[in-house]
Amino acid sequence: MRLGACIFGCSGKRLLESEREFFEQVRPLGFILFDRNAGTVDEIRDLTSELRSAAGHDAPVLTDHEGGRVQRLRGAEWREWPPALDECAMVDTLLRPRLMWLRYRMIAHELAGVGITGNCVPLADVANGDTHAVLRNRCYGSNPAEVARIARAVADGTIAGGVLPVLKHIPGHGGTGSDSHVEIPVNLKSLEQLEQSEFQAFRALNDLPMGMTAHVVYKSLDAKRPATVSPVVIEYIRDEIGFDGLLMTDDISMSALAGPMEERVAAALESGCDAVLHCNGDLSEMRKVAGMAGKMTAEARVRLDGALRAIDRTSAADMRALSDEFADITKVLT
Repeated sequence: MRLGACIFGCSGKRLLESEREFFEQVRPLGFILFDRNAGTVDEIRDLTSELRSAAGHDAPVLTDHEGGRVQRLRGAEWREWPPALDECAMVDTLLRPRLMWLRYRMIAHELAGVGITGNCVPLADVANGDTHAVLRNRCYGSNPAEVARIARAVADGTIAGGVLPVLKHIPGHGGTGSDSHVEIPVNLKSLEQLEQSEFQAFRALNDLPMGMTAHVVYKSLDAKRPATVSPVVIEYIRDEIGFDGLLMTDDISMSALAGPMEERVAAALESGCDAVLHCNGDLSEMRKVAGMAGKMTAEARVRLDGALRAIDRTSAADMRALSDEFADITKVLT
């Protein structure tokens, strides 16, 4: 079966008949859930089943469940998590990778229980004095090597729980003071500076199965185009950073990108992205995205299949024991 080169959201807690018919026709490679889709545990489980049935294959269903402000599933049935940076600051540097492995192993257990098989973590952006507040406390630290170690633990914990990690935001969003949801962030660092900071962390994680681009302009690589739609930056991600997993765009509808939806989609795929992520659930926009995106290339399908095999490494675990260990670590304050 040839799959559409797109990942879509939907409008609510159940599929509309128009959405079902659209997904049956397009057969997107996957889906993503947001707050508007988050009902009870049973409702989420039913929705993920509906989505896969409509797509006609065992489509990955993603969400953003970092903790802190970016936690899509909330309420009495879900554990609340503080922002990642705050959590890391609670314990000694040596304990942080284990702490974050436990955190995301438990999150993966919760997500997998409702049919969510992808989490858009780890976030390997490196925090510094320029990092915008919308991103800063979602980061793991300001030292690239430490960020990479923690991000590796996050990815490993996620995979161990049967959930695909999606590395973001490649090749690094931390070095800007702008929010890509509302404007184009521009990173003014030289290539040498980038290699010693943002790019260093992502190179250490280049074997992860899936990744998401940054809607950021890197002046030293491409002075005009954000990474998502820049063949120069995508080539750098592939050849120099060495990332060969499935590469999706960040949300194609974000304001950091300019132009009609069809032009954005075409530019992203022509630049070398494997798939387009569209999040807002607007069916009229999704029709435009699907029409321009078409089907996945053979190379992209190979990457998707390789990514799906990564969660074969799921391991059984005693959730109570992991929770107890997590609590013991957080009692050891710096």
